[in-house]
Amino acid sequence: MATNKKKLLITESMSQQGWRLFRERGDIETIEFSNLISAADFTKLLQAHAPVHGVALGATAFGESELTDSRDMKVVARIGVGYDAVDVPALSKRDVPLMVAGTANSPSVAEQAVFMMLTLAKRAVELHALVKDGKWGTRLAALPFDLFGKTLLIVGFGRIGTRTAKRCLAMEMTVLVYDPYKSADEIKAAGCEPVTDLDAALPRADFVSLHCPKTKETNGLMDAAKLARMKPTSYLVNTARGGIVVESALYDALVAKKLGGAGLDVFEQEPPPLGHKLFDLPNVIIAPHVAGVTREALDRMGEQTAKNMLSVLDGEPIRANVINQDVLK
Repeated sequence: MATNKKKLLITESMSQQGWRLFRERGDIETIEFSNLISAADFTKLLQAHAPVHGVALGATAFGESELTDSRDMKVVARIGVGYDAVDVPALSKRDVPLMVAGTANSPSVAEQAVFMMLTLAKRAVELHALVKDGKWGTRLAALPFDLFGKTLLIVGFGRIGTRTAKRCLAMEMTVLVYDPYKSADEIKAAGCEPVTDLDAALPRADFVSLHCPKTKETNGLMDAAKLARMKPTSYLVNTARGGIVVESALYDALVAKKLGGAGLDVFEQEPPPLGHKLFDLPNVIIAPHVAGVTREALDRMGEQTAKNMLSVLDGEPIRANVINQDVLK
C-alpha cells in the first residue's frame, strides 16, 4: 500500500524532546539506529528502508554512496555542530541541505573549555592525589595559579569561541582572538583583541583554546612548529576536533617541558588506543569527546535537530542552521 509518509533514520542519541516532535506528526515515519553502526551496516539499513528522506547523524559518515542508497534524500542533519564526517559538496551537488544544531551545545562546550583551564591552573588532579596519598606536607610544591590577569588566545570565534571569550572575560582575563573569517570590529565589539598572525600571538598566551572546525586548513594546525612558539608555562585546550593538534608533537613538547600542560576532549583516533602515551602525563587531562554532550545540551540539540529536519520537509528550512547555503533557493 502506498504511503505519503516521509521516512527518517534517526540515531539513538536523539533526545526525547526531538522524538516528541516527530511523534506529533502523522506524516513522519522514524527508524532508530545505533550511533556506533558500521559503515557496511548503515549502507544495508539505507537500502532496506529506501526511499529514505532524512537522516539525523551522530558520528556516522555520510556522502555520495549514502545519498545514492537513500534514493530520495531531502535533508541530512547532525545532532551537533561538527560535520567533518559529511561530504558537503556531494550533498550540495544534489541540492540536499546539511543542517547543524546551531547554538544548542555551544554553552556546554564553552563551559568544558573553561573547566579544563581551571582544572589545569588549579592543579586539581595533582592536588586531589596529593591528599589521597598522604602527601599533605608537599602541597606547597604544587602551587596552583589564577586565571585572573592571564592571557587567553582563542582560535576560532564562532558560536563556541564567542561564548568561551565571554566567560573568560568575566574572570578578568585578557582575550586574544585569531579567526581570519571574522572582522576586527566584531572581535573588538566582544571585548577581545583581534590578532591576524597566529605565530606572533602564540608566545603571548598563557592558554590557547581551540574552537575552529576541522578543515584542510586547520588539520594539523597545532604542529611542532606552532607548539614551539608557545611559552613553556602555557597550556593548550582542545574541545574542537581531533587532528587539529598533532598529538606526537604535543607529547614531545610536554615531555621536554616546553608546555605547561594540556586539556583534550578530542583525539586523532576516537576512541584513542589504550595505553596512549599522553594518558600517563600528570599535566594532561582528558575526556571522551563529551564537551558538548551534557544532559541539557542533548535536550537542546535533539529538539533543534528535529526542528531542522521538519523545516526542510515543510519547505521552509531554518536558513541559519544550513551549512551549504548554496542549496537554498
